[in-house]
Amino acid sequence: MKVLVSDTSVLIDLERAAVVVAAMALPFEFVVPDALYEQELRGWNGETLLTLGLRIEALGDNEVSHASVARRVCPKLSIIDAFALALAELRQWTLLAGDAALRAEAQSRGLACHGTLWVFDQLESAQVLNAAALHDALSALGAHPRCRLPAGEIRLRLSRYKKA
Repeated sequence: MKVLVSDTSVLIDLERAAVVVAAMALPFEFVVPDALYEQELRGWNGETLLTLGLRIEALGDNEVSHASVARRVCPKLSIIDAFALALAELRQWTLLAGDAALRAEAQSRGLACHGTLWVFDQLESAQVLNAAALHDALSALGAHPRCRLPAGEIRLRLSRYKKA
């Protein structure tokens, strides 16, 4: 099963769209670094995410060192994002990231990296949700005042879901 190391923003987007349960039903294993869970998710729906299958991974000494170096190379990364990057890179897992600096750093390293809209694409292709449900979910997410997803990409998907 493909392992996806998620940053917080993707999980928040999925929650805002009310598709986190459906996303966790995809044939992927969702993982977060232990520090990310403790600092950002435990108090925000963390127990529910664990019940749905989210796995917490502790970083080894080598991964912590790797994260520290990544942060020096790219100071825009938070330490939590650097932990997610190190976990994905050293274990050769795929990164799910909404943070622009994290995505850019992952791409500069040749690391497989996707975001929230990719998860919507997976929900569509796996037929976990029908087009109407995807349309409603992405509309709600796109209307959220903190949505940072590209408006053009949202419109393309909404149009596709409407036609289905």
